[in-house]
Amino acid sequence: MKTDICENDSSKTLSDGAQLALDFIRKNNCHGIPIWQINPMEWRAIDTIAGVSEGSYKANPVSTYRQMLVNSACCMLDQWIPDNPLSMGVSGYGTETPRTPTTGVREPVVDGIVINSPEAVVQHMESKVFPALESEIRNFDPTPHRSFCLEKEKEIQAILAPEILKAPYSWPFATFPYLAYGAYGYENYFMAYALYPDVMERHFKLQADFAEHRNRACAEAIISEKLPPYIRLDHDMADGRGTLVSIESLDHIWFPHFERAIKPFVDAGISLIWHCDGNLMKMVPRLIECGISGFQGFQYEYGMDYEAICRMKTSEGDELMIIAGVSVTTTLPHGSPADVRREMDWLVRHGPRRGLMLGASSSITPGVPLENLKTMIEGFWYYRKHGRA
Repeated sequence: MKTDICENDSSKTLSDGAQLALDFIRKNNCHGIPIWQINPMEWRAIDTIAGVSEGSYKANPVSTYRQMLVNSACCMLDQWIPDNPLSMGVSGYGTETPRTPTTGVREPVVDGIVINSPEAVVQHMESKVFPALESEIRNFDPTPHRSFCLEKEKEIQAILAPEILKAPYSWPFATFPYLAYGAYGYENYFMAYALYPDVMERHFKLQADFAEHRNRACAEAIISEKLPPYIRLDHDMADGRGTLVSIESLDHIWFPHFERAIKPFVDAGISLIWHCDGNLMKMVPRLIECGISGFQGFQYEYGMDYEAICRMKTSEGDELMIIAGVSVTTTLPHGSPADVRREMDWLVRHGPRRGLMLGASSSITPGVPLENLKTMIEGFWYYRKHGRA
């Protein structure tokens, strides 16, 4: 079966695989299991999966990356990042890679303010961030942002069609309150979070105030332009030990503003998928209460209880949407092909009967044995064609 990519352009159709992904989003019964994107960071792996000569990805990244996705059975992607592996060499990040506040810059300078203390974080927020957000809220015009989002989706879908469905992703479609460690670095930001909770909540409130306007415009665009009613939300809020800040503090100063920020999407019936890094088990039921429809990622080795999560229901009582990934931190780099097959079987057996998609849990680092990648892709093709049979 094939369907129109956009009901206003009947000359373009989706492949059976892309239709499978659309059925996943619409929560229709499917015979096969749709396959999500993979993102190998090793150039040679991309060339091998794409079936081209070594060096092709570096010379022609977009076309080679796309062919790699097609050959890996990909039915849908939300984040289109064909240039992302170019940021990493064959053996990983080198010494020449620019450092950021979260990768080695000791005292970042933001708008002329040296972030060398929690007080410097507060100073920057109060003097720069809050006035800027207040101005954005007052002056927000939904028309140019809506046009930008729709043009980007149209441009990417034209590259991917007809084999792969493009679904909306956090940027540029959705915003919500973020922990601002990316701007200030972990140490000083989290000290400020602990010492100045009122300032932190004001930041979350203003972010949510702006998000309500922008997300409402994006929700209306998704519905009116008949884009896939889905967005994957992506923000790391945990490590292997648990949430980066106490769950009690999130309950008090973050979750109420997060729920308000995503409400336009929830009210419009757009499914929101949360990307999981680290051990988010304490956040999972709270995210569901706020309106999250499902999860993607899962670092099982850190305590993410996949089987328990797959038994949970949405706030409306429906099965969750789960994008189940073969582990990129344990199974793919350190396991055998038999381990890859075993993990994929486990993911399928315990996943929801409807609303299951398969992929890798996150980006695939250099050094993963090609045998494991090939085994995973063979599994993708099998489950895409045969489902649970």
